[in-house]
Amino acid sequence: MSSKRDLVLKAFNNEKTDRVPVGFWFHYAKDESVPQSDEVIKINYKGHVKFIEDWDPDYVKIMSDGFFNYPGLPDEPIKTAADLKKIKAGKPETLKWIDDQVAHVKNITSKYGNDIVTIYNVFSPATYLNIGISAFTFDSIVKLYNEDAEALKEALLTIAEDIKILAERVIKEGGTDGIYFSVGNFNGISKSEYLKFIAPAEIAVLEAAKSVSDNSMLHICGFDGRRNDLTTYADYPVKVINWAAGVERVSLEEGKKIFGGRAVVGGFANTADGVLYKGTKEQIQAEAKKILSTAGTRGVILGADCTIPRDTPIEHLKWVREAAEEFGA
Repeated sequence: MSSKRDLVLKAFNNEKTDRVPVGFWFHYAKDESVPQSDEVIKINYKGHVKFIEDWDPDYVKIMSDGFFNYPGLPDEPIKTAADLKKIKAGKPETLKWIDDQVAHVKNITSKYGNDIVTIYNVFSPATYLNIGISAFTFDSIVKLYNEDAEALKEALLTIAEDIKILAERVIKEGGTDGIYFSVGNFNGISKSEYLKFIAPAEIAVLEAAKSVSDNSMLHICGFDGRRNDLTTYADYPVKVINWAAGVERVSLEEGKKIFGGRAVVGGFANTADGVLYKGTKEQIQAEAKKILSTAGTRGVILGADCTIPRDTPIEHLKWVREAAEEFGA
């Protein structure tokens, strides 16, 4: 096992490491949510190669740019809860969508997977549904929930049948070490109702991933200032958790307590206003050491709230790793 694979897997398992690992990621397509095409897949692959060659990262989150649109949704828009019954798992278009993602992941892992840990970006069934209805405005899910919560639950479980296959195959056939599973609360749906109607589909996907690898990461998304009750996910079956520490105002140290001491990722804001993007070397390294001084070093990985701006200088990421090396174990 390479030194970087060993370093990251030890951190995932809350074992002592020589230094804290560091992980950041970009979107590579100009618009990551555009429908799948050969051009977008090629841009995505080339972006990963350049990123890895320029930085030599500790581990890589493989991005799913071009694969945001789940093909199991009906061609006509979903407007009411009754329309949710038109969602079908196992469609030929969906199987191709899965095949193409497995191939995309394998192209990267076959080149770098022996040297570094990789995890692949997979959305929750609720997120795939939401993207298909209204991109990244979240009111549509709440509207469907208010109309017929049971119909929404069944639709999400239907979508999960395909996403379970995706999660298993990108690990078993694609060669990635786990999935990076993106979830998030919906304003207007309580924690108890979320756990009853939305969580079952999410847990089903995570259990499927866990059946073939125990190295998946949960991402609790703070997109566009979205706030989450982190305790909603306290019992989700994952090894590592990442959330928007800045948006939630929950530090890595506090988050570790919420998630039972499991490994955590983050600490830096991912916006153009954040120190990672606009700070000097001294400012960025001071922030890294400040995070570690409170969070500790065991089961901690320095990273960001979410995907960082595309034009963040690679040098800034190197400065974070230098700071981690200086801080030590």
